[in-house]
Amino acid sequence: MIRRPPRSTLSSSSAASDVYKRQSLTFSFSASAQTVEEIIKGRKAMFSENYQNGKKISILLKSNKIEEAKPLMKKISDNFIKLLDYFPENTKEGFKTEALPSIWENKDEFNALMQKASDDMIKLAKAIDTAEDLRAVQKELMWGNCSSCHNRFRAPH
Repeated sequence: MIRRPPRSTLSSSSAASDVYKRQSLTFSFSASAQTVEEIIKGRKAMFSENYQNGKKISILLKSNKIEEAKPLMKKISDNFIKLLDYFPENTKEGFKTEALPSIWENKDEFNALMQKASDDMIKLAKAIDTAEDLRAVQKELMWGNCSSCHNRFRAPH
């Protein structure tokens, strides 16, 4: 539910108005209330965002900007949890989905991989503080999960 500012604070500079603006920008929809097309496009957008953030993390870690990379790791972790709701039965086909039927045939395995990927991003955020080889730990805890999922659950592209 979106909180709207009271009528007495319609000024664009009011604190209540600022709250409203932030909520409308970060409003996440419930996959169950969306059309098949919206769900498929939504999950594709989240996976794309994760990939883009993963590339940003690689650049930041190469530059030893560890603290700047951590919020992106948290965002990726959060997206993996959200993605658990983006594979209902009615979204197996259409709208250029690259999801393979194995997702629905092995739903527990897929969900476990999404949870592991989320957990590993949190582990990565902690491990990079003390890791000697940032690239290796990133490969293990981030890119390794991407590869596992793509190999098992995504159509070749």
